[in-house]
Amino acid sequence: MAEPQTDVSRPSALPTANLLQRGAGSKALVDQNSAEYLDAIEEEWNKKVDMEIETLVDGMVDLVSLASIGDKDKFRVAQESFQAESRAESMVRAANSLLSITHSMKLLLLLSDEAQIAHRRDTELKIIQQEKSQTRKEVVAILDDLLRRPKNSTGDSQIS
Repeated sequence: MAEPQTDVSRPSALPTANLLQRGAGSKALVDQNSAEYLDAIEEEWNKKVDMEIETLVDGMVDLVSLASIGDKDKFRVAQESFQAESRAESMVRAANSLLSITHSMKLLLLLSDEAQIAHRRDTELKIIQQEKSQTRKEVVAILDDLLRRPKNSTGDSQIS
């Protein structure tokens, strides 16, 4: 039975364990500025993707090399069959990991910094409102000039 796909992250293994270096790691994060932090995160994602793609490529190369036809005894055939199965399984894990990475990246994009997006939207709205009020003032001034008729000495408007 297939397992339903959810948004919950289910890592298959812990990549590193930094139990004794907690203080040093948090200090390094505080010292980084925003651009350095984002560059480090991007580099980490790139390394994950590169590692999984390398696993896929290596697995495919091994599968092709195992698929050679020749004089083989039953033991050699069984051994190559086991190697092919284990390579195929590692390739499936790598492909699943890539799918998980793309899913996580999609979620990060969708759920990214909403405060920044809202701030940009509010800033743009203020700029547009200022431009609108400035344009209204200009239109009022132009209409006043057009509708204002020169007056004669008696105060009546002159009709030409």
